[in-house]
Amino acid sequence: MGNVPMLSKRLLIILFFNLVIVVVNGQKLKEFIADKKEFFSSKFEDSSGKSNFLVYPTLAFTPETRTEIGLVNLFLFYAKNDKKNRLSEINTFSFYTAEKQYGVWLDHAIYGAGEKWFFLGKGKFQYFPMKYYGIGIGAPEEGYAVVNNTNVQLRERVLRKVKRNLFVGAEFDFQKMYNVTFTKTNPVNYDYPSGYKGSSNMGVGMGLVYDNRKNVMNVREGLFAELAFLNYSSSLGSTNSFRSTQLDVRYFRKGINPKDVLALQGSALLNKGDAPFNQMAMMGGESMMRGYYLGRFRDKNMLATQAEYRFLPFAFSNRWGAAAFVSGATVAPTALNLLSSQFKMAGGIGARYLIFKSKDIFVRFDVAFTREGNGYYFFIGEAF
Repeated sequence: MGNVPMLSKRLLIILFFNLVIVVVNGQKLKEFIADKKEFFSSKFEDSSGKSNFLVYPTLAFTPETRTEIGLVNLFLFYAKNDKKNRLSEINTFSFYTAEKQYGVWLDHAIYGAGEKWFFLGKGKFQYFPMKYYGIGIGAPEEGYAVVNNTNVQLRERVLRKVKRNLFVGAEFDFQKMYNVTFTKTNPVNYDYPSGYKGSSNMGVGMGLVYDNRKNVMNVREGLFAELAFLNYSSSLGSTNSFRSTQLDVRYFRKGINPKDVLALQGSALLNKGDAPFNQMAMMGGESMMRGYYLGRFRDKNMLATQAEYRFLPFAFSNRWGAAAFVSGATVAPTALNLLSSQFKMAGGIGARYLIFKSKDIFVRFDVAFTREGNGYYFFIGEAF
């Protein structure tokens, strides 16, 4: 192995990680292979409440990654195999992109029996070079640096039900960025930001979540709201000391036709203190403010909102649908400055194709428009 490039070694680790998951769930995978038709039929999810294990490849395209190939391992189950409990999911996603980015993500939303406990979290390891344009809503488009880095994140919420659909509990967040190098591609007039040599931060706090959604992967009706407070301090071993307040509200309801969905989202991230550049609020990406490169505008604070109308599917089709969306956001150095900071707007249209009928999961292709250009997104699953 001594002659194998470091990149190849890391890719082998990612492939091995996925192989372990497949082997652990080997029996379920054998059952799946034995009857492939179940994967696309309504019979896949039976009435017994038994768990399901899916493995499928993915293909995506975003301005940050260009073409991306990946592999998803998805585990769906009910606590105690009882369908009276809410559907839980654990999924891993490994990817490699045309920009030579790669990594493994782990996301989960686990509901205990009677929904007394709710575990919501994510983890990721990735090598992900990205563009850095500077800080502030006025950061110029023509001057940016390419930031090579490896980053790790582990975030977990351990929540207890206090009322129907209302949960409260503890949260922690660990983020580490290392092997960081800035390569300036054009003349720039900004100083290196906090954390440019790398950072390692641990935050602890509390969170409040209201969630009455039924199908997290494609919500048709429901409300999700989260308010979180996290404190990152040197006493916890952090290289930066700051406080973070996060608000995320998502509302879904039926549209004009019963199959249509009106989806609304509002979010805010407020940081106070010495937040490193990689944990600042970042505008753009494949979810909020589509059309802008992720991190095109960043600062300590951000306020963002979006609305999307989904035809899922068209009245004359069993699988084809569409969507139209619009969003607005701004960033600022303080929370008060958000009220006077310039808002950026984005919007677009998209096509939808029902790929997994039994799970109500769509492939989406979105075209987003901004004053700085267009963005193209191809993904499995909705943006939010």
